[in-house]
Amino acid sequence: MSPVDNPNRELRSFQRPSPALVRQALLAQHERWVGTPYRLGGEGQAGIDCSALMQHVFNDSFSMDLPRTTDSQALQGSRIERSELRPGDLVFFRPPGPYNHVGVYVGDGYFLHASTSQGVILSEIDNVYWQRHYWQSRRPMEQTQLAQRAAWRQRG
Repeated sequence: MSPVDNPNRELRSFQRPSPALVRQALLAQHERWVGTPYRLGGEGQAGIDCSALMQHVFNDSFSMDLPRTTDSQALQGSRIERSELRPGDLVFFRPPGPYNHVGVYVGDGYFLHASTSQGVILSEIDNVYWQRHYWQSRRPMEQTQLAQRAAWRQRG
């Protein structure tokens, strides 16, 4: 192997990082926020609501700005079918009460969100409750772009 091979491989991996980086970045955000209590209007470790959590996750992991409210986030990117979910896709719900709910799909049937009863957790998207209140899914950015941004954030 020549000394040039290694930098070229490094460059190629940066240009086409694995989609697994998206999942890894989201799980790292789960570790950072897990157990943070839910607080309507909250935006930090003392208490956070679902849309603020999505703002932090996308900004910190992918340098992507999302609007502040769930309803505004529900207009981002392109709408996709639930069967097309990939890590990094936003999932929206209309539970009982005045507010809609948002989380981010992390893969393997789980999504990260700020639960009103349990704080920041991973939940099964096929749970009966979440199935009943499912509204829509949106892809705010293609997974390859999210992976590139996650790789950039990890290196930077």
